[in-house]
Amino acid sequence: MKHPLKKFVPHLVVFLLFIIASLAYFSPVLQGKVIYQSDIVQYQGMAKQLKDYRAETGEETYWTDAAFGGMPTYQLGAKYPHNYIKDLDLAIRFLPRPADYLFLYFIGLYILLLVLKVDYKLAFLGALAFGFSTYLIIILGVGHNAKAHAIAYMPLVLSGIFLAFRGKFLYGFLLTTIAMGLELVANHYQMTYYLLFLVVCIGVAYLIDAVKKKMLSHYFKALGVMVVAVLIAVGLNATNILATKQYADTSTRGKSELTINADGSPKDQVEGLDFNYITEYSYGKLESLNLFIPNFMGGGSGDPLPQDGATKEALLKMGASPQEANQLINQLPSYWGDQPIVAAPAYIGAVVVFLAILALFLVKGRLKWWVTAAFLLSLFLSWGKNFSLLTEFFIEYVPLYSKFRAVSSIQVIIELVLPVLAIIGLHQFFSRFEREEEKKKALLYSAGITGGVALLFILFKSSLLDFSNSFYDASIRENLSLPVLDAVREDRAAMLTSDAIRSLIFVLLAAGTLWVFLKGKLKEIAVISVLAILILIDLVGVDRRYVNNDDFVQARVMERPFQKNGADLQIEKDDGTFRVYDATINAFNSGRASYYHNALGGYHAAKPGRMQDLNEFYISKGNIGMLNMLNVKYIITQGKNGGAVAQRNPYANGNAWFVDNVILADNADDELLLLDSLDTKKTAVIASKFKNELPVEKISRDSTATIDLVQHDPQHIVYEAATTSPQLAVFSEVYYPHGWNVYIDGKPATYYRANYVLRAMTVPEGVHKIEFKFEPKVIKTGSTISLVSSILLLLIVIGGGYFAFKRNTTETGKV
Repeated sequence: MKHPLKKFVPHLVVFLLFIIASLAYFSPVLQGKVIYQSDIVQYQGMAKQLKDYRAETGEETYWTDAAFGGMPTYQLGAKYPHNYIKDLDLAIRFLPRPADYLFLYFIGLYILLLVLKVDYKLAFLGALAFGFSTYLIIILGVGHNAKAHAIAYMPLVLSGIFLAFRGKFLYGFLLTTIAMGLELVANHYQMTYYLLFLVVCIGVAYLIDAVKKKMLSHYFKALGVMVVAVLIAVGLNATNILATKQYADTSTRGKSELTINADGSPKDQVEGLDFNYITEYSYGKLESLNLFIPNFMGGGSGDPLPQDGATKEALLKMGASPQEANQLINQLPSYWGDQPIVAAPAYIGAVVVFLAILALFLVKGRLKWWVTAAFLLSLFLSWGKNFSLLTEFFIEYVPLYSKFRAVSSIQVIIELVLPVLAIIGLHQFFSRFEREEEKKKALLYSAGITGGVALLFILFKSSLLDFSNSFYDASIRENLSLPVLDAVREDRAAMLTSDAIRSLIFVLLAAGTLWVFLKGKLKEIAVISVLAILILIDLVGVDRRYVNNDDFVQARVMERPFQKNGADLQIEKDDGTFRVYDATINAFNSGRASYYHNALGGYHAAKPGRMQDLNEFYISKGNIGMLNMLNVKYIITQGKNGGAVAQRNPYANGNAWFVDNVILADNADDELLLLDSLDTKKTAVIASKFKNELPVEKISRDSTATIDLVQHDPQHIVYEAATTSPQLAVFSEVYYPHGWNVYIDGKPATYYRANYVLRAMTVPEGVHKIEFKFEPKVIKTGSTISLVSSILLLLIVIGGGYFAFKRNTTETGKV
């Protein structure tokens, strides 16, 4: 009699192999090194104050002064009470980063394929194909950890959905709840949103099938189970979701109140991002062929031309020295696609594409159609402005679509569904129920199509393509010469040829292996082993072009990514409370200053909306008045020797001040435009809706009145004020109404917005203690919902386990 646990041994072996594969690819983590991720470097700057506060006090701060003059920490790594689903996520990600995410890729797709009733050996093969897909490795290289995190949990969510549709309602509910909870923990709502598109494709396919089979009651029962599961999953993440929504409405992702742009042109009144920003990263239609041929468009925008190609020869003929030629080659772009910047091609693998095409001839029913629908929808949407009709329709009519940019990233759905289709097709190919003639025909067609595409571009590329890029190539023609430009295009063609031959070889080897199997010369396990080797050589070979051991550094480099310069040393001698503006960089796209100072700039995908407006209209144009009212005491500039120096700004307004005059603004446009040339020390611009909060219609300025900052930490600011009559005080603190409360002598008071971005309030006569406290109700509300959801899930697990045990006992007794 077999031991009941013996059936788990293969899965345990696969589990260990996934760990080995993850650590092998990112082997420097075993030496204590960490991968250098550019986005994480910026995040470290933004989150430094939060982490320091947590380490020093043992408490959490939900506000930081270190970025954009002040903003919530909801998207900077804040921790919330009763966030138990996050604890589960951390337990699952037990490997060192980024090996943990690669492991999640593997295990997620493995479970999905098992749920789809695929043999564990084929599921292992599919997991390797998914995990080593080039795009999924690239995002780990550049630091898009949240994106990788969300993608990794997508297959688990689908697993729960398929179990529910299959009638395993309890298991489907539990897996969907936990997986969706983990998906939301990843905190990358754009990826979760794209997952919803895939789920809709699956749902429609199952609905059509249910109608045909007259099983609508079963379908809607499964749908109900999933809806409840998702609601509880949302509840488990309630704090983060509610806080993020609240902040997002005030950020650049929310609807702007302005009707004009900084250049005076009318502003499109859309709730979300504008069309050009959304579609800035749009995949070219032809560029999509790099799913099959990695260097179809020259690879990534940072890839160099061949060192021994036609370009070097052309440069040498122009009189350049070998050293100069090599330097120029590294600067000239091999990439000739449509995107402004692309780290690497989204290569899925020649073998995987070949197997997916094979599956189209063998797989029947729902899976084929939802995969095809999801593939086409993702592909067309990834083209963005290159398929503007569809993109504009989605922006206009599909809820939330306008909230997200970089439409090309929807190709993650393709990265997911093609390996699934490929493995299901291979499963059918191995099935003894499939007719041999059908298998041969499918094999010949799929090899002919994929091999034919590769051969087409090997033989006729010059007739089909011009290898030109209007943006890059104009500069080459102007600064070098037309012969050099021709040589660059020749090298781009050579790169395509090389990788097209590479893809053709992998297709032929994979097809040949399956042909030998049909002839009875190879067993199934041997075929799977050969395909696994081919897939690994294929995908890892391309992955290593972009993410390899050279990308790892000592841990201290990432822990302290920004070294102090002369300016930082100057500023740290001042123990006052003020802000710093770094004029040596794009301050509103860098987290460097935030690492050491209370910075005016910062790095974030969803910047505070009003502060971004102020930057576009004034700060980026050098308007010192805006820096004054934002209490920028030091401006970092470049010294004569090229080093950073801190210039003291003697005109900074300070932390708080009383004003003599008020100008009322009827709308957001006026509120912002009236700041131009305004003496913010004497006059404040107040929105008309706050008119009733003002002390009197005409302020009588008390020249003896004082207001001083006496305590300041991110969540608690204390002032002392003394005045003989009611005065209007302006505070150099960012106005954010969702959580900041003000108290005068311990009693609640009212504050309002001044100068478009700051806080103001009426200070009554006398000597008073004024306190601003950040007390966001959303944290308490969300935490309560999370706790209740966790308890509810636990009760369902216990109850479901009890009934399953009872049913099993009853059935055993009958036997």
